[in-house]
Amino acid sequence: MELVKLFEQFLLLAMDPGVLLALLGATALGVVIGALPGLTATMGIALLTGLTYKVPVNYTFAILMGIYVGGIYGGSISAILLNIPGTASAAATAIEGNLFAKRGRAAHAIRVTRAASIIGTLVGVLALALIAPQLSKIALKFSAVEYFLLAVFGVLMCGSIVTSDLTIKGWIGGLLGLAVSFIGYDVISGAPRFDFGNVGLSGGISLIPAMIGFYAIPEVIKALSRPQAAAAAERLDGGAEGRKEPGSFLVALRNLPVVIRSSLIGVGVGALPGVGEDVAAWIAYDNARKSSKRKAEWGTGESYEAIIAPEVGNNAAIGGATIPLLTLAVPGSPPAAVLLGAFMIHNIRPGPMIMVDNPNFIAYIAALILAAVVALWIVGTLLARPMTSILKVPAVFLMPIIAVLSVVGAYALNLRRFDILIVVVFGLIGYVMDKMKYSAAPIVLGIILGTMIDENFRRTLIVNKGDPTRFLTNSWIAAAFAAIIAYVIVSQFIPPRLKERLSPAGLVAGIKVLLRRGKAEYPRPTRRGAR
Repeated sequence: MELVKLFEQFLLLAMDPGVLLALLGATALGVVIGALPGLTATMGIALLTGLTYKVPVNYTFAILMGIYVGGIYGGSISAILLNIPGTASAAATAIEGNLFAKRGRAAHAIRVTRAASIIGTLVGVLALALIAPQLSKIALKFSAVEYFLLAVFGVLMCGSIVTSDLTIKGWIGGLLGLAVSFIGYDVISGAPRFDFGNVGLSGGISLIPAMIGFYAIPEVIKALSRPQAAAAAERLDGGAEGRKEPGSFLVALRNLPVVIRSSLIGVGVGALPGVGEDVAAWIAYDNARKSSKRKAEWGTGESYEAIIAPEVGNNAAIGGATIPLLTLAVPGSPPAAVLLGAFMIHNIRPGPMIMVDNPNFIAYIAALILAAVVALWIVGTLLARPMTSILKVPAVFLMPIIAVLSVVGAYALNLRRFDILIVVVFGLIGYVMDKMKYSAAPIVLGIILGTMIDENFRRTLIVNKGDPTRFLTNSWIAAAFAAIIAYVIVSQFIPPRLKERLSPAGLVAGIKVLLRRGKAEYPRPTRRGAR
């Protein structure tokens, strides 16, 4: 039934040339944005959200989804050509992909990663169409308690996974985002909070300007401050030895186990609140490396598994991240977080009531992603060669343009000069925190989920007359979330050696050791032979 709705919406899209043209152009722009080092799908969606504020809704969503799909794939192009990942989700692809380029097989590597991206996105679309409607039915059972615990779980998980340094830094970033979300008038009491008498702060911090500040400005500063590397693009013609390369989809078919595992990893990791495509790519890459039967090919520019796994994983995470976004209003990745803001700007309220208020919206978004897959195949074929010249544009010319677009996109949303100040201030804060190895993802997720945490926590206490036990006894869902949250917190204080022993593998190894000791201390008695 859900697949029928998906194809119905896809056929409706196919009959609207204007939407298809917008989707094709946005996907092409997304590929360019993703391929340019320093730009990301998150930044592209954030910029276009402000610039498309007055555009009709059907065109706006087509543009944003095209940017999303194109941006995630585009990062692999510069990763392969220049060993500079255009997006963080393509960092794993660069390890083996650039070795392909150095052997004169860049064009073939780009074709293989394009096929992997298409397959991964298709799996994500099917997961979105099949799982999201069922999950929305479960979400209807959520009360204020479950929403509070879900939001806390999202911030904790995001802070635990995305940080490259100490886990506590991710949690500090999440708390900082929560503090920012509390600025402005209180929704329950109507009292002003943390505005210090400033008229601009009394309305709260707008999500899109804050997000543009945290993601765009630090990248602009870093790109302009680093020395320009004289990196020439590798050849895009065939292999150095003139050998005939197999078809890209045939390569994916020959590595079907890797494709299946990476797809499942991408959907599963993408569905975790705030984690996203970057982590999915690395987990898929690590899984493929550990399970590979051809380990000798890794690191030689010959391993297809090493470039297929991360690209399938990060593109499958697109559909996975959209599942909690639409059903629970909790984004599964930074780009999905910006999409949440775009939906709300256009009066679309994701959450448990989405199937009641907009019965076909989930199928519509899935159809847009499916159409973007077709556009990606066309655009990827056409842009592979021209991208080599675009990638040579010096950052000293490119980044000022990005900075101007960032300011324009933030101002165009509410036409407030104060939003420009937000972009600048948050951009400088984001740059300093990036230097200190604080990830922007938990901060942004804290800003998004702060209102949900605050309102539902206080509403629960008000309704239950201050009884805190309600957070544990309200339902089995609440108890499960509370147990997971407690485990995530406590696990950070367990010594690594003890944590390894308490893991499933460690417990099995411990049982085996005990059994061996038991056999040594109490040997089986031998039977006496008959005389």
